[in-house]
Amino acid sequence: MEVKFYGVRGSISVSGPRYNEFGGNTTCFQIMASETKRIGIIDAGTGIRQLGADFLAMGTDQSEIFVAFTHFHWDHIQGFPFFAPAYDPDMTLVLLAKGGDPKIDTLKDIFAAQMQEIYFPVAMEDMGARFKFMLLENNTQTFRPPDGVPVRVTALRHKHPGGAYSYRYERAGRSVVFATDIEHGDCIDMNLVRLAQGADILIHDGQYSNQELVKKKGWGHSSYEQAAEVAIQANVKQLVVTHHDPDHDDEHLRSAERICQDIFPDTLFAREGWW
Repeated sequence: MEVKFYGVRGSISVSGPRYNEFGGNTTCFQIMASETKRIGIIDAGTGIRQLGADFLAMGTDQSEIFVAFTHFHWDHIQGFPFFAPAYDPDMTLVLLAKGGDPKIDTLKDIFAAQMQEIYFPVAMEDMGARFKFMLLENNTQTFRPPDGVPVRVTALRHKHPGGAYSYRYERAGRSVVFATDIEHGDCIDMNLVRLAQGADILIHDGQYSNQELVKKKGWGHSSYEQAAEVAIQANVKQLVVTHHDPDHDDEHLRSAERICQDIFPDTLFAREGWW
């Protein structure tokens, strides 16, 4: 599996020369099967616009894309109306989330709501692509893509206003864990440590510093120092810190990256465009 970062910013997108290195788009990740070049997507923040353009430029014959969602706060869905493959009548988009949450009766309503005429000129049913809506009722489910190599997906509900999920993806002996928009509280969430145990890559929320986090209790996010602590306890191979605060410019993030590397040497802060 290969992961590409299309949006690594939290809360709201930012722009300007102070954000050139790390990027300003909100959360969106691409997962690609190395052998087949088929892609899947995690979250649909503003970064999904460029992802869609790159997908079309590949000239692939892939006609079905899975888009999984950690949760449905604005910064994780706001790019969806600008995802070019959603306007292709030959494309099928499978929108996937963890089920069992009474707030999620139907995924379709969540996406259709932001595309009402008062908000957006094109209704969801007029976009062109076919849409399938899938709720994972089990915490762990195995999918078998066209190449026959199974993908095992494990979901974990964690603390965040309105609820959110971490995901572990396993394929062909490799594993990646996405844990964004998670608030550990006064101690590390050991359920996440267990989910991430031995993962090749842990992609973890690090919106604040420990010092900032004191004033941000209840906001639903982690510090980058907490992300490093999870990486140590879970014995992961690589930590990638994401969901950067919009007030943290390139200089701040470079400094924070060095702080985390002193705690867990195999740490990188996510930058847009990285594989």
